[in-house]
Amino acid sequence: MSGYNARMNGEPTVGQSITSAFDFLGNAIFTWIPTVLTSVFETVNSTSSATTSSLGSISEPITATGFPEFLKEISAPGVYDSLAEGWYVYVLLALAFSLPFLAVAIYCSMRVFLLRQHERRMFHAAQHSVVARDIPKTQLRWSHVLEEARGGAEQSWRLAILEADIMLNEILDVQGYKGETMADKMKQVDRAKFNSIDAAWEAHKVRNAIAHEGTAHVLDQREVRRVISLYERVFKEFGYIG
Repeated sequence: MSGYNARMNGEPTVGQSITSAFDFLGNAIFTWIPTVLTSVFETVNSTSSATTSSLGSISEPITATGFPEFLKEISAPGVYDSLAEGWYVYVLLALAFSLPFLAVAIYCSMRVFLLRQHERRMFHAAQHSVVARDIPKTQLRWSHVLEEARGGAEQSWRLAILEADIMLNEILDVQGYKGETMADKMKQVDRAKFNSIDAAWEAHKVRNAIAHEGTAHVLDQREVRRVISLYERVFKEFGYIG
């Protein structure tokens, strides 16, 4: 105890605290546990009233507040002092060990929450198609696209493709795909649930060429019909048009 009091007069170093922590762990495994087990067996088997009186305190459940005193009573000399000295080290080690697992648990919980939200959006989209919400307006827009595509002016062809691409973007939104661009949305597509995705990619590439190159990208009637048919394949798959 004199050595312990001498150490407690000054601030213990981290090295001393870690050493004390390992000393406590060793004593707990090789001294406290055997002592407690021996005491329990002696209490059960002994008929001596003196023994029963001296160990009677462990015949009743130990409360949380009474556990430190119990440890102090059954500890070998100096073990309890070592525990008191290095306790904050144990706490820090326990926290350091627990934090990574806590972070993983939080991350997994957030991922599950986001996946559930995505599933709900997909289910809602499947139950509420664009056609069901606004059939007349959808058909009117598509009829306008076809009318522009059949026109004789190249400017009308461009407008038809641009409008069809806007309708494609709306389908992606309704299906629950998110992204800054249409390409970002289409990269998230599950091919098993979007059979015409290749047609959507091909049509969208032509739209990008028109938007970025302007009149430098030459169109003809045959190419316009081909691109519009690609959009039509997508729209029919999702019931966007009849």
